[in-house]
Amino acid sequence: MSMITATTWVPRGFAAPFPQKYVFDEDEFDRIQQLARLQLDDAKEDLDEAQKGEKSKDDGDDEGTGAMVNKIKDDIEIDDDLKEYDLEHYDDDDHAVDKDGEPLAIFGNVKSLVYHENNEEDPYITMPDNLDEDVEREDLQILESDNLVLAARIEDEMAHLEVYVYEDEADNLYVHHDIMLPAIPLALEWLNTPVGKGPIDDKSRGNFVAVGTMDPDIELWDLDIVDCMYPNAILGQGAEDAANPDKKKKKKKKSKKANDDFHVDAVLSLAHNRFHRNLLASSSADKTVKLWDLSTTKCAKSYSYHTDKVCSLAWHPTETTALLSGSYDRTVVAADMRAPEAKAPRWGVESDVEQVKWDPHDPNFFYISTESGVIHYHDARLAPSNPSQTKPIWTLQAHDESISSFDINPVIPGFIATGSTDKEVKLWNVQSNGPSMVVSRNLGVGKVFSTTFAPDREVGFRLAVAGSKGSVQVWDTSTNAAVRRAFTDRVAPMANESEVKERLVGVDESNSESDSEEDEEEDEEASDAPDGWESMEE
Repeated sequence: MSMITATTWVPRGFAAPFPQKYVFDEDEFDRIQQLARLQLDDAKEDLDEAQKGEKSKDDGDDEGTGAMVNKIKDDIEIDDDLKEYDLEHYDDDDHAVDKDGEPLAIFGNVKSLVYHENNEEDPYITMPDNLDEDVEREDLQILESDNLVLAARIEDEMAHLEVYVYEDEADNLYVHHDIMLPAIPLALEWLNTPVGKGPIDDKSRGNFVAVGTMDPDIELWDLDIVDCMYPNAILGQGAEDAANPDKKKKKKKKSKKANDDFHVDAVLSLAHNRFHRNLLASSSADKTVKLWDLSTTKCAKSYSYHTDKVCSLAWHPTETTALLSGSYDRTVVAADMRAPEAKAPRWGVESDVEQVKWDPHDPNFFYISTESGVIHYHDARLAPSNPSQTKPIWTLQAHDESISSFDINPVIPGFIATGSTDKEVKLWNVQSNGPSMVVSRNLGVGKVFSTTFAPDREVGFRLAVAGSKGSVQVWDTSTNAAVRRAFTDRVAPMANESEVKERLVGVDESNSESDSEEDEEEDEEASDAPDGWESMEE
């Protein structure tokens, strides 16, 4: 099974033209060895605890415990077939000897090898130096006209972050490199700030990603390093072991009690403050919102505005300390992070909140998507005295199932996209008299978990879509006739309909042809009538 839980774009010009290969030195090897030793010690402690529990029970009641003990034994014992090689001591200088007491080299039959005399190179085993260096360097190159698309993938119980390169002019999308993750990723946030490289100021520039996981830690990775084994920093409880792998300490069970220092349940959303660039906000299933200082990688403040899982965050586009948060308690809060004790305005909705977003083209307004498939549009200046008395500007029944993802085009005013577990992606035109559907498409990604518009004006119509089938598709929505008709007056002159062929770019494009015939019918069906729209303005 393969699925993609989240995607995000990297604007053009931030990625290094030639990403560096990770250098695996002796210090890193020692660090990995120490971390592995800690994990082995933890496993042995689990075994001891399980054995004690087994002895305290009757024979008829210990079948489950016995199975657990056997499993732990399998995890920490060396296979019988390998014991004779004593691999645990393979690098001891006085240990590796053969049956005659002679030192045993790593290649035991080295004496039988045939050598070329007079330093003659063997053409069958000797490769010229740097033969592939130029080719590899060219393969890793990222052009200024390229975008990166980041995708959090889960496949066969393995989790990793895929870094795609999107070449718009070449209609090409491919995996540049990937990063193995220790836990299921749930949220991604691109950072233009360097992490772990000293104080952050206005001139600091970086290309990092924050990954919120089930662990529940936040990992910060440098996207300009290929084949990196460990994150640059960890925000959360897991940071202590990573920073001090050689520190001997008694094993402690991870705390599950909410506190002011770290999350104790899955991290569901991340939001980087583009003005105060050292600040990263996170929300969690532990019902809290936390503010992290990236220069110290410590939690600066914890907030408890909600009574259930907090699933979505968004910083205000101009009010730099105002943070919007949405929760499964069916409320949305707009709070000033400088005044945690002040009463924050709160809005109510009909079901669990899925996502919240400010309108980048008019920051007085914000959007809410819900589990029941409804989009709400609110004026932040009209906060109700009680959440139950909330009156949105308008509501839209966009889908019959949960709106798991939606996005607002940062370049084109009034252009929004919604994605749902009903497998449909819908594009909407929001005007002064309300929203109307432009086009609806099934892009073959399964249940849609992520819809994100590209951040650059040059590729403003590109929409990345991903979901339960594990494929990423980039849809150039400007090639859709209905989209061109709807937004031609808000952008630079666009090509005539006869000159454009609809374009969908993905690693797996098996569904693009089958969908092409449906496009015409759906375009006809998508009228200017505000289907499913209900005005709530008085």
